[in-house]
Amino acid sequence: MSVAIISVLIGLLLPAVQMAREAARRTGCRNNLRQLGLALHNFHDVYRAFPASGWTRSGPGNPGGHYISWRAMILPYLEQSALHKGYDFRANWWSSQNLDNGTNLLTVYQCPSTPTQQAILQAVSKSPRPKLDLNRALARADYEALMGVRAVIDPVRYQDKEMTRGVMHRNSSVRFADITDGTSMTVVVTECAARPAVYRRRYKVPGIRNDQGYGWVDSESAFSLDGAAEDGLRQGEGWPATPRGMNVTNENEPYSFHSGGVYFLFADGHVDFLNESIDLKLLAALTTRSAGELTPDF
Repeated sequence: MSVAIISVLIGLLLPAVQMAREAARRTGCRNNLRQLGLALHNFHDVYRAFPASGWTRSGPGNPGGHYISWRAMILPYLEQSALHKGYDFRANWWSSQNLDNGTNLLTVYQCPSTPTQQAILQAVSKSPRPKLDLNRALARADYEALMGVRAVIDPVRYQDKEMTRGVMHRNSSVRFADITDGTSMTVVVTECAARPAVYRRRYKVPGIRNDQGYGWVDSESAFSLDGAAEDGLRQGEGWPATPRGMNVTNENEPYSFHSGGVYFLFADGHVDFLNESIDLKLLAALTTRSAGELTPDF
């Protein structure tokens, strides 16, 4: 009888333990994003602009215009000065020295809720980056700049490409003054967990990999909000009547392993957990920096 009672008690206790562990992981994820927000603000203080999501030409903090990740640029503001000094900012991120640096695990770039992933030792070519064969796997990054939105989300509203822009996009040099929709209402960074593995809903798709999101050193992994069908197979077009904005696929869309939503870092530095059922147009409004969508019609 006592064994049966103990078994029942354990059965009751395990869900509570699991909930407590996930609550702790969520707290860790939120704190990571807060640290990234502080680091981005410090970068802005020095360079008078947020870092670009990636560069192909000269910009703040990157006079040579090399392919350098924004995550590498903010290392000094994350108490990673030694790693920053070891990085070669005169070369692209796929140089041997920078790839070696990129194998260093930085927990501030990894959500504690993301499952352990298989080591990735190869990266397909993506011009101008060559195919990469690695001796050690690059350290994963679960947080990425949200560059803006696809106009297809609302073609009537987003007729001007500049209206689709977020805070950190390719070759950008956005200042606080440029965020006219309000810093507390504009997303900068979101979760996009477990890349380059591909997940749809909560299932890992075998045999395929993303060509972006190889690690925190990767400068080409930022993305825009597309919207996706419920099954995660269609993005940016051919949706059903109510496309989803997050958690249906991590193929360069907001995605987390938290139940019910995703954490987002806003330009003022605060972090919010947004419910995955949020209307796609409202999420788009929170992503753009100067489209003026935040009016009573939302």
